[in-house]
Amino acid sequence: MAQRFDNLKLEKGMYHEAGKSFTQVLEKLDPSEQYRGTALEGLDAYQRQLKRFDIRVKGAGSDLVDKFFSTSQSAVLFPEYIARAVKVGMEEANILPDITATETLIEGMDYRSITSVPENEKQLKQVAEGAAIPQTTVRTRDNLVKLHKRGRMLVASYEAIRFQKLDLFSVTLRQIGAQIGRMHLEDAIQVILNGDGNDNAAQKSAVETAGTLTYQDLLAFWNEFEPYQLNTLLVGADTMPKLLGMSQMQDAAAGLDFHGTGKLITPMGAKVLRTSAVPRGKIIGLDKNYALEMVKAGDVMVEYDKIIDRQLERAAITTISGYAKIFEDASRVLTV
Repeated sequence: MAQRFDNLKLEKGMYHEAGKSFTQVLEKLDPSEQYRGTALEGLDAYQRQLKRFDIRVKGAGSDLVDKFFSTSQSAVLFPEYIARAVKVGMEEANILPDITATETLIEGMDYRSITSVPENEKQLKQVAEGAAIPQTTVRTRDNLVKLHKRGRMLVASYEAIRFQKLDLFSVTLRQIGAQIGRMHLEDAIQVILNGDGNDNAAQKSAVETAGTLTYQDLLAFWNEFEPYQLNTLLVGADTMPKLLGMSQMQDAAAGLDFHGTGKLITPMGAKVLRTSAVPRGKIIGLDKNYALEMVKAGDVMVEYDKIIDRQLERAAITTISGYAKIFEDASRVLTV
């Protein structure tokens, strides 16, 4: 007996539902729960539509791009395929989860974050009987979070890509996603350095001898984070050799981990992330659990009308996001 996914009517209007992605609209019409215990368990509503039209998007046996346009209904699936491939690229080598404490999804364009101001944050005093309990004041920020639209323009006619394998085309889309991901990271680092418009730029420290990074400099930087923890370091290509050149970074355990996985960790336990988005001569330290909030206005957006109608000359792939600092002292900058 045919399952419900075989009878769905697909149309461009499914991309228009406010507050819902295309896959969420499909899930509402064709819930995945009804496929438990069947051969289709583990597939989401979109993947079941690919199966319905026998479209293979990856692997050696992937179909041609033209397969999406074999019917007017299967063509509706193409923008979602692009969005998913772009998201895969954004997630590859993505370090944003390592520097953001939380992610907030909003439906509008205006968002005001909150901040809390603890009383005597660094002093854990005993509360005497009848005495006032120290307060933490939570309030909204004075200024809105600045959201930025980032994306790339896909410039390709339908005739140019129709006979390309979907697996190969996905590589191009993933590369677009990786470029967008780097833009997001640059936005996040700018907020850490300069603040989010609420007079909360990162506090600055400097090494004892300009141009030289020592283990004592790193220890002093680590010690400044109390009561937070320095658990993440963002390092640029110019300062990474200075960090790796320290003898404390060349002990057997650290070397074994670096040679085996390429992952770095400092002797005080902070994870080291290399990125060209860090300005020259700077090392950014933060407590990833308290430093930064990522704000997103929707998911990856694709100009579906142009794509579905086969007019791919200029189709925009965009995302809208911004960043807000949560606790100011949870991030600092060391100038080398």
